[in-house]
Amino acid sequence: MENTIITIERQYASGGIEIGKKVAEKLNVPCYSDEILEKAAKNCSIPMEYIESTQENVSQSFLYRLSLAAKTGKSPDEIVSKADILYKEIEKIIKAMAEKSSCVIIGRCSDYILRDMEHCLNVFIHSGFEARIKRAVSRYGVNENMADYIIRKNDKRREYFYNACTGRTWGVKENYHLCLNSEKFGIDNCAEIILNTIGYIK
Repeated sequence: MENTIITIERQYASGGIEIGKKVAEKLNVPCYSDEILEKAAKNCSIPMEYIESTQENVSQSFLYRLSLAAKTGKSPDEIVSKADILYKEIEKIIKAMAEKSSCVIIGRCSDYILRDMEHCLNVFIHSGFEARIKRAVSRYGVNENMADYIIRKNDKRREYFYNACTGRTWGVKENYHLCLNSEKFGIDNCAEIILNTIGYIK
């Protein structure tokens, strides 16, 4: 029987990680998030302190390759940046995780990477901005005066990375089977909705 995979893409401080962990716990399967990036960074010998800038620069990386290709006469695919290497490693790790067992995967373009997998439910978690500020402050310990900036910065980084690596637009409903408002439904109910939807995957 093919493994069942739930991918969760999410706005920053929308509760996507908590929802994913609850779903994984109910299903008794692994939930992968930060460890994907940590493993990819280690395999690529990229220090973790440089990972954020690497992700932010991934879209610029493609433009750089186009420019360099024009100057050198090579094709863009022949010119590989650090951001490209990181994404390829993330892709390899996610595919290995999905092949190994049923699991929940948070972020990292996993919905796109596993787009050809039959038993894969792709979810996007979003929430109102004020609710996200409250969550960032109360759950993540973010300074209230910095919360607006940090939320927008993290959303933008995720958007850049996703759009550049997939050619799709981050957060667009057509990319997902379920889009859930965690402010409206709550964390527990979002997890329950996902669990109740798994049986409909074809």
